[in-house]
Amino acid sequence: MTTDWNPLLRHEFEQPYWKSLQSFVALERQHHSVYPPQADVFAALHRTSHAETKVVVLGQDPYHGPGQAHGLCFSVQRGVRPPPSLVNIFKELHSDLDVPVPHHGDLSAWARRGVLLLNTTLTVRAGVAGSHQGKGWETFTDQVIRAVNDKPFVVFVLWGAHARRKKDLIDVTRHAVIEAPHPSPLSAHQGFFGSRPFSRINAALGDAGLPHVEWSLD
Repeated sequence: MTTDWNPLLRHEFEQPYWKSLQSFVALERQHHSVYPPQADVFAALHRTSHAETKVVVLGQDPYHGPGQAHGLCFSVQRGVRPPPSLVNIFKELHSDLDVPVPHHGDLSAWARRGVLLLNTTLTVRAGVAGSHQGKGWETFTDQVIRAVNDKPFVVFVLWGAHARRKKDLIDVTRHAVIEAPHPSPLSAHQGFFGSRPFSRINAALGDAGLPHVEWSLD
């Protein structure tokens, strides 16, 4: 890891859990397809530096379908059909800010604009949701969240019960926290739609004297 995250996280690479985690993932790759590709596992940290992070969106697992996951939560590469949760995110973005629904599902532009798109588990076996949970990734990504929490002000976006459990790692007296049900079709109609997260993020950034995020992807 050659970004400014390195000095903040490199002590994790010396911990016993890290060696066990990497051995597990390597063995999984020997016997199964694992997503995302090895080169994209830490894409969220490579695309968004610690210094530039002003918004954090927390996901859970990478997508477990072929060609979908590329290291940014909720994002898929161009040419890959956006999954249902991402479709609902785009619907809410259009409803909230009248931003046109993009013709692709690649959120890399958001990452370049200071939005850390972090899954709490960074790998998954093909076709098996949750298969790499509880192996050590959460210990690592909790440290990422703590490192962001050390910044003066960040907007944390917690969609769904899993992400909301990470609220305990956040100093809510300094940071803005935006919570809503998950954008999955199973829960989007229970309060995600109409929650206006994108305008709320920009309002919180403006109140803190920080530039708004440009949410357009096309």
